[in-house]
Amino acid sequence: MKKFTFPILFAFLFLGASCENSFSNQPAPAQPKPIEVSAKTAQLIQNNNQFGLDLFKEIASQEHGDTNVMISPLSATLALAMTYNGAAGTTKTAFENTFHLNGLTASEINQSMYDLCNALTGADPQVTFDLANSIWFKKGFPVEQDFLTTNQKYYDAEVDSLNFSDSNSVNIINNWVNKNTNGKIPSIVNQINPTDVMFLINATYFKGNWTSKFDPAKTKNEAFTLQNGTVKQVPTMSQETEMGYLSNDLFTAVELPYGRGNFSMILFLPNPNKTLADVENAMNQTNWQHWTDSLNNETKMFVYLPKFKFEFSQIMNNDLANLGLGIAFTDSANFSNINPTAPLLITQVKQKTYINVDEEGTEAAAATSVTVGLTSVFTNSVSFNRPFLFAIKEKYTNAILFIGCVMDPSEN
Repeated sequence: MKKFTFPILFAFLFLGASCENSFSNQPAPAQPKPIEVSAKTAQLIQNNNQFGLDLFKEIASQEHGDTNVMISPLSATLALAMTYNGAAGTTKTAFENTFHLNGLTASEINQSMYDLCNALTGADPQVTFDLANSIWFKKGFPVEQDFLTTNQKYYDAEVDSLNFSDSNSVNIINNWVNKNTNGKIPSIVNQINPTDVMFLINATYFKGNWTSKFDPAKTKNEAFTLQNGTVKQVPTMSQETEMGYLSNDLFTAVELPYGRGNFSMILFLPNPNKTLADVENAMNQTNWQHWTDSLNNETKMFVYLPKFKFEFSQIMNNDLANLGLGIAFTDSANFSNINPTAPLLITQVKQKTYINVDEEGTEAAAATSVTVGLTSVFTNSVSFNRPFLFAIKEKYTNAILFIGCVMDPSEN
């Protein structure tokens, strides 16, 4: 398996929260490294951002109370992009519509994803970003070689066949995820069902130190008001520094960089007369581009940010179906580019995320698993629950000794 190491995609960054601080004697950071991509790759990034915003809004709209939410659009995109390479017909079209990929061919999508990963590799040596992809399929299940080769070529996917009947296969897959998320996502697969034939998995790990770190001595308990009005005292970091800043009639936002400044985190605080839902509803690619372009990056101000650390898990079947990918989860799914004869569908898309924000910086991880299984039309079991025939024969002569039918097993 080959592993990409590069700083995290913006679409992943903005969904978590974090901050920066400065020590007075700290040397000036290196300047961000310019990155140029092709027009097709730039289009793909915009499409990925729109999908990430759509998916986040879909999930966040269903959460209530004080539940923390974080997803990785990048991780979901990569796992599902590998799956997309196995789709055909209307199922393939559903992928393209859901991911806003209309206008890009499959080869352009794969090449742009590959180019994007390579463009980001090494953009900031002070930021760690590890990305790994894998495909695990049931031993003995025929898989189209073109499907495997494409995902190995463009996504550096590790491909392995496992005995899915062996309970240790779950441990093998989860150990791979645990290793490639630096222990932050210990497992993603709970069990392997008899109809499961393939798991397509992305593992993502990010660790970046603030361009100027928070001084731990300045961290104090401060009031934090929950959505229901309850007030809690939480450890809160603070600093005065130059940062990206934007204020409009919807929110106040600040941008805080990591390392040399290629990658950053943006925090959105709804105005007193607005809600998180108001901000979420306004999130689309057009507004996102306008907001990020409008940030004033030389605003000196105080910022107060609570330390936080949490995990989030989501089965995304319904969310993706609501965004237009429903056919992939039904018996009408067409994954003939994985196997042209077996009726396959996606049985589960599951993502787990982790984030820890403190005075040093941010550590975050994500794992996304796409489970592909046989449809209800085709299973590995059979039940003689209706009239049937039987025969008794001799092995070598093939002579039939007895033959009959059973219409009512209870009849004597």
